[in-house]
Amino acid sequence: MSGVLVVGSVALDSVETPFGARDEVLGGSATYFSMAASYFSPVQVVGVVGSDFPDSHVELLQKRRIRLDGLTKAEGRTFRWKGRYCDQMNEAQTLDTELNVFDTFKPVLPGDFRKTPFVFLGNIDPVLQGEVLDQIESPKLVAADTMNFWINGKNADLKATLRRVDLLFVNDAEARALSGERNTVSAAKKILTMGPRAVVVKRGEYGAMLLDAEGFFALPAYPTEKVCDPTGAGDSFAGGFMGFLASVGAVTPAALRQAVAMGTVLASFTVEGFSLDELSRVTLERARERFECLRRMMRLAELPERIEFQSI
Repeated sequence: MSGVLVVGSVALDSVETPFGARDEVLGGSATYFSMAASYFSPVQVVGVVGSDFPDSHVELLQKRRIRLDGLTKAEGRTFRWKGRYCDQMNEAQTLDTELNVFDTFKPVLPGDFRKTPFVFLGNIDPVLQGEVLDQIESPKLVAADTMNFWINGKNADLKATLRRVDLLFVNDAEARALSGERNTVSAAKKILTMGPRAVVVKRGEYGAMLLDAEGFFALPAYPTEKVCDPTGAGDSFAGGFMGFLASVGAVTPAALRQAVAMGTVLASFTVEGFSLDELSRVTLERARERFECLRRMMRLAELPERIEFQSI
């Protein structure tokens, strides 16, 4: 089986930003990831929702190449998150979190899901991430996400999982907390010694950086003029990144750098609307246009052989 497997949360979000508010819209890490990845590759989702989860959300996901065989519907209420963004919108203020059925989530992979070559472990309990890896058969690439809650509360379990993954997605604060380093580049280098072959640091409006055996690569965020709601941008980035790799079927240094750019492109659409409003309407033409914009931004002419330069 080709494609991408994602294990994570499917939720109902209530969000307030300077541009408006939405109540109980479709959210969750696995949701944003799978929508972004589905533009490049078939996606298999493993998660849990409650008996109150709207059928319309299921239908939206099924319109894409997203298989929901692994999405269990349990008796009870769906995981809910409520948050607010202030003027800068760099970080969400969590107002309320209700785990509900997600509190007892135990991921069980359907038989054919176990052979999916590209695997993404959302920021769930690292013990559960390890249990998912126990069910996977010969993956081509395993990537994981995490957050400070697990870094601080289940550090030993998280480090055991890191020894089994190929790539880790973190943000600046998570990289520093996990490594104990104050500098982000030093933090990423330290994380490489923990097991992953590559580290991607998501830096929000400042872009993203990749560190692997080939060295360091950084890319700015796409210069969108409309930022409506940042919720799910990091998961959309990871989805675009992993979906692109699955589509090309390669994990070369060049492909990894292109994946950073494509993840950046998909995240740029997410922030332009609430929930999946804009992310669900991306076209190849629009995605390619933004990819080319990023590529042009990174091109520099060589310095002239003779320049006037004076040292003190």
